[in-house]
Amino acid sequence: MFTSVRKTIEIFKVRISLTITLCAVSGVFIMPYSNSFTLNQFLILIFCTFISSASSSAFNQYYEKDLDKLMPRTSQRPFATGFFRTKISWLIGFLTLLIFSLFLAAYYLNIATAIYLLLGALFYGYIYTVVLKRSSIYNIVIGGLAGSFAVLAGSAAVNPMLSVPAIILSLILFLWTPPHFWSLAIAIEEDYAKAKIPMLPNLIGAKSSSYVILSQTVLLIIISFVPLLFNMGIIYLIFVFVGGLYFLWRSIVLVLETTKKNAMSNFFASFIQLGLLLFACIIEGILNYI
Repeated sequence: MFTSVRKTIEIFKVRISLTITLCAVSGVFIMPYSNSFTLNQFLILIFCTFISSASSSAFNQYYEKDLDKLMPRTSQRPFATGFFRTKISWLIGFLTLLIFSLFLAAYYLNIATAIYLLLGALFYGYIYTVVLKRSSIYNIVIGGLAGSFAVLAGSAAVNPMLSVPAIILSLILFLWTPPHFWSLAIAIEEDYAKAKIPMLPNLIGAKSSSYVILSQTVLLIIISFVPLLFNMGIIYLIFVFVGGLYFLWRSIVLVLETTKKNAMSNFFASFIQLGLLLFACIIEGILNYI
């Protein structure tokens, strides 16, 4: 019983779904304070974002079971091992969860929030998983829009009108995704080659990819400071400076010595950079709210 529950939770890629949810929360706090946005609505946004992300993540595992079998990193996933059979009932369940989350978002928040959540789920669950992952070098570039749409969903929950800070933060998420996943792709290059997934290092080599990663990181860091022109303050500046500097340093190290160990270190450095940036947005927003 416990094993089945644990495996079911594993299907929904909880860590990814929590990250996407954090993006949506950040989208809330970059918006100017609105007394019409209630705590209940905030909690509904968190729930709907997590469920919509989890449903598309679960479909990703369902659809990619053949690829997951080929890669050591993913070979023990429930669908890949056959612990769960890929029955149509799973698809119905995933779709039901997605529709439920979208209905709640549309009813208790607004249509714009539901649309952004739908777009995030579609870009990850269909555009990335079905259309691009097996065929295009730009797979994770486009797939990264899932995080961008989560930011827009969070901001739309407060105000459905597009705002410049929300657009900038969504752009930051979009720029963050390639160096993050290409670093992982260098670290597990053989896995992707075995599964015939066209990741950048498999096509142009690890060394050339490290230069692309560095250039992307530099661009990301530059854009990360743009919110200072709007409603972000000293806390954001400090967090973004520290996180960006660490990510930049690890990217430079990767260029100087392109090893799997350094690639994995850069992969984790990207998490630190993003985490500091998102938490800075939240802290600054809370200070503006009180």
